[in-house]
Amino acid sequence: MNAYDVCNGDADGLFALIQWRLAYPGTAQLVTGLKHDIELLERVHANPGDEVNVFDLAMSRNQTALRRVLDAGARVRYFDHHHAGDIPQHVNLQAFIDTSAEVCTSVLVDRFLRGRHRAWAIAAAYGDNLAATAEQLAAQCGYSPDQRTRLRQLGEAVNYNAYGDHVDDVLIHPADLYRVLITHTDPLQMDADQALIDDMQARLRSDVSQAQAVAATYESARVRVFQLGDGAWTRRVIGPWANSLAQRDPGRAHAVARLRADGLITVSIRAPLVQRSGADRLARRFGGEGRAASAAIERLAPSEWTRFIAAFDAMDWGVHRPS
Repeated sequence: MNAYDVCNGDADGLFALIQWRLAYPGTAQLVTGLKHDIELLERVHANPGDEVNVFDLAMSRNQTALRRVLDAGARVRYFDHHHAGDIPQHVNLQAFIDTSAEVCTSVLVDRFLRGRHRAWAIAAAYGDNLAATAEQLAAQCGYSPDQRTRLRQLGEAVNYNAYGDHVDDVLIHPADLYRVLITHTDPLQMDADQALIDDMQARLRSDVSQAQAVAATYESARVRVFQLGDGAWTRRVIGPWANSLAQRDPGRAHAVARLRADGLITVSIRAPLVQRSGADRLARRFGGEGRAASAAIERLAPSEWTRFIAAFDAMDWGVHRPS
């Protein structure tokens, strides 16, 4: 029997897997990548009896591969908080899906494990721009303000490190980062590898500083839109800066766009923090994906840009429940 651990390369995906493997040690083939590497199940070629653990990958983008893996006779355990689409009804699938705006995948794993490695879930929630959720869990643990700051900086730094189009864009590949982090049971006791996290934080601060010099290209009472060119720093900063904008102006929605080398546009969308709903619905209208509070459009044609801004400004950010 073979085992596969498949996860998004951001803080939420990596920290979900870290919690799992600290609770259930074992050897597995790691399958991960940069933030935009969503369809990672395509890389898994399972056989009967194999075990596949999936963390923080939209099931809707992995439906075909998931069914192939299940049909091959593998057992799949799937934790995620993104839009799932039709969840296969299969005896070999355990799906833990919750798209509520105040949870991330690491929080779902934390619930399953009943808080056995909660510090990692708190750091992931901070990294996923879920400060209220992180603070609530931190309070339950009795963490001091200094400890909360350290977990927030870790989550934000690792989340930032996943953004980029190429491996050369990031400081360290997520797979290599996982192998460093999994050696630490407690993320508050990472002195031996703190220099790596410090380097990520320094680069994040530098990139955000450049972004803050960019003026909004469209602004209304409801939204703000920013446009960046194509470059290594813009590829890295698009998501973290969108998070920062949302935190500073919680009553408005924000979109940060950057030009791609192929002439298309990538857009990072944040719903207003006071409502945290609708980002995924808007993104899907333009071929994107995401979750209620945060979503992205990877490849938007320039001819669609004006239509996107109009739809963004007219968006109903209220909670929509399936009928």
